[in-house]
Amino acid sequence: MMETAGVTLKSPKSFADYYDFPELDIMGRASEFKEYIEGNTQNRHFDYKRIALNGSAAVRQVKDNYTGETREMLYFASNDYLNLTNHARVKEAGIEALKKYGAGAGSAPLLGGTTDLHIELEKKIAKFKGCEKAIIYTSGYGSNSSSLLSMLTDKDLAIVDMLSHASLIDGCRNTNVKYFKHNDVQDLESILKKRKDSYRTKLVVIDGVYSMDGDIARLDQITAVAKHYGAYVMIDEAHATGVLGQHGRGTSEHFNLTGKIDIISGTFSKALGGVGGFVASNSDLIDLLHFYSRGYMFSSAMTPQVAGSVITALDVVEEEPQIRERLWNNINYFKKGLLHLGFDIGISETAIFPIIIGNDFLTKEICRELNIYVNPVLYPAVSKRLSRIRLSIMAEHTKEHLDTVLNALEYLGKKYQIL
Repeated sequence: MMETAGVTLKSPKSFADYYDFPELDIMGRASEFKEYIEGNTQNRHFDYKRIALNGSAAVRQVKDNYTGETREMLYFASNDYLNLTNHARVKEAGIEALKKYGAGAGSAPLLGGTTDLHIELEKKIAKFKGCEKAIIYTSGYGSNSSSLLSMLTDKDLAIVDMLSHASLIDGCRNTNVKYFKHNDVQDLESILKKRKDSYRTKLVVIDGVYSMDGDIARLDQITAVAKHYGAYVMIDEAHATGVLGQHGRGTSEHFNLTGKIDIISGTFSKALGGVGGFVASNSDLIDLLHFYSRGYMFSSAMTPQVAGSVITALDVVEEEPQIRERLWNNINYFKKGLLHLGFDIGISETAIFPIIIGNDFLTKEICRELNIYVNPVLYPAVSKRLSRIRLSIMAEHTKEHLDTVLNALEYLGKKYQIL
């Protein structure tokens, strides 16, 4: 038990306990959270915001949070699936844009911040996704939350996969929301059937690849059901762009549905190696977002060097398919190894692998001993019975890297009896 300002509180055990303390104001809540951080740090369980001394790569130089010393670690915590953050062509394009346009855009897109590079990127990502037009944002989070907030009101309904990204959920705060069971098309249909005539707009909101489980949305079935009941579909392609499909165009290409999805959003910060986000759709909707999406209107435009790099990254995705082939060779090899050892990896199908442990403390202990850069994912990011270590595979990982991780996991899996 803890006592603060005369108020006795139950000792919190997870991040969830710090969402709200009814007895304390925000500064008191922050003080309590500090104690939680300090306790985890003493146990060497606080592996967040590590300081890297080089860029995203298979092997990373990391400043140890506890000793301050530099450690060389295998890096399995990145979304840089194709390693385009350090691709020579991508870097050079950013350098050239920086020289020509300067460090920033200088204004919001509707005012003075739009350059020919921004227009080129919008056209390129729209074509890449099989859509008429696109709008670009300074963050992937903003592209989802801001666009949804501008599209849906209390007269509309968002039908959201319960495991959708937080940015999608936040974007639905101003509208009516019903959640359907993850990837459960029957549950989705049940909701749509009951509410087919109740709302002005019905929008089904999903991820293409789910960030915690690495599984793929059943887009073919979902779009068929949505169309039958007069609903639109919006898919977030953050973890699918560059990874899925014959040409890396994402989930719609994976299911041969290119050009048939109502709204496609995504980010440039994962396989494309940059930062920022986009929404692609028909021309009319994108023109509306230009003037009603507050995250677009009231933010400075994307920096020119990012726009230049991402334009070239899209070229690389299409022109160098061997990078994606290496990624998938690694995915298949690593998955086979994990399953052979007996780990529970849930329903993973892509470059994201959860090692499901089901105990927050044990998850942190294994991460502490692993000596490999991975992400512990704890309650409430996932349910308590599904706490996990999250690993992400990159094209640059070698078989030796993958074997090193598999061997380390096997040792700790046996030690802690989680195999």
